[in-house]
Amino acid sequence: MKKHPEKIGFNLQNIRTEQFAILEENYTPEKAINLSTTVAFKINIENRQIGVFAKFEFVQVKKIFLKIELSCHFELNKPSWDSLKNDQKTKLQVPKDFLAHLLIITVGTTRGVLFAKTENTPYHQFIIPSLDIQDIANEDAIFDLIDSDTNEAD
Repeated sequence: MKKHPEKIGFNLQNIRTEQFAILEENYTPEKAINLSTTVAFKINIENRQIGVFAKFEFVQVKKIFLKIELSCHFELNKPSWDSLKNDQKTKLQVPKDFLAHLLIITVGTTRGVLFAKTENTPYHQFIIPSLDIQDIANEDAIFDLIDSDTNEAD
């Protein structure tokens, strides 16, 4: 296993609301609510970026009534990016603790965007709860740096 750098230098470069929807016809105040959470990590090799995508869907009776997907794009400085490459320079191995840190930033940002978009509506009561980030980002992500169509983590 590759030894990870002690510190990874990065900057938050961009925040995007990928999806947002309130489907009023699917919401009934008296019914139980479930929350579906999806997370994805992607890279942009040219810009040395890691994109963290967090999607939350509030669901009743298998129908989504509130959905938000947000992405945060983090640029790594060149020495940090290069330190995550394998010896053959064909893979990028991102430590799970660093992924967890980026995910915490992304989930918190998503929580704030959801609050802002639902403020002064009946949907402001739906808040993204605290998540066990260590359970979600529980292993290093390995990305292909060559011959890859998607640049998503393996």
